[in-house]
Amino acid sequence: MKLTTFGLACVWAAMLCPLAAGAAGPDGAGPFDGTWKTKLDSIKFDSKPDVFELKDGVFHCGNCAPALSVKADGTDQKVAGHSYYDTVSVKVVDAHTVLMTDKLGGKPMYEMTFTVSADGRTLNQVMKDMSGAKVATWNQVSSRVGPGAPGSHAMAGSWKMDKMPGASDVGMVITYHQTADGLQMQYNGASYDAKFDGKPVLTANDPGKTLVSLKRISDRVIEETDTRGGVVTDVTRMTVSEDGKSMSVVDQNRPSDMTMSWTMTREP
Repeated sequence: MKLTTFGLACVWAAMLCPLAAGAAGPDGAGPFDGTWKTKLDSIKFDSKPDVFELKDGVFHCGNCAPALSVKADGTDQKVAGHSYYDTVSVKVVDAHTVLMTDKLGGKPMYEMTFTVSADGRTLNQVMKDMSGAKVATWNQVSSRVGPGAPGSHAMAGSWKMDKMPGASDVGMVITYHQTADGLQMQYNGASYDAKFDGKPVLTANDPGKTLVSLKRISDRVIEETDTRGGVVTDVTRMTVSEDGKSMSVVDQNRPSDMTMSWTMTREP
């Protein structure tokens, strides 16, 4: 699964526990075997607020990893250090709306529309994730926890993520297949075939070139470590319930100092 917010490239939740003597799921499959779907109402955020500045024609994101500043003139601005995009364009649509587009090698990766409520207290973010085989859409809602500078756009200020009320199935579903000593993952065109030996393997068809290493904690608990460009980006721990019907996920995104947790249910 991939959950994306601006400044957070990816949260990959991918594991399978293939112990020959381990507890089995439906039809004799291993505990992690099958297709899983995220429950949106289970997503919880524990992160620092997003801090945006937008004034005098310049957009700045201080807690993006790494931080970036671009002209808010609607043109593609080169940025460095981001695995999934190398240009960012910011267009001020009106006094409450901003359109942002991230591209990698000229190909659109993400399109985000930020809309601030009339009272200035709520930020609604609608994202199109075009980095996979199919377009995934997300809707994120944040509350204001700090004001912007005088004379800045309504989007400026500090925002705390509250909930993710909507998303397409494309971004919510992930499939695992058990092997003798590891697992195979498929998510929106991306895939890997990893072993439980801790050796990193490259995720196929992933624009960010994520390397994945897996560690089996027990027959129902797996830990995944993701790296990009030699830097650890995420450490994710997944636990399958005793009845095999649900999976709890806790992801620590290191660059953004952000922890997310959610529950996935096994699809029929």
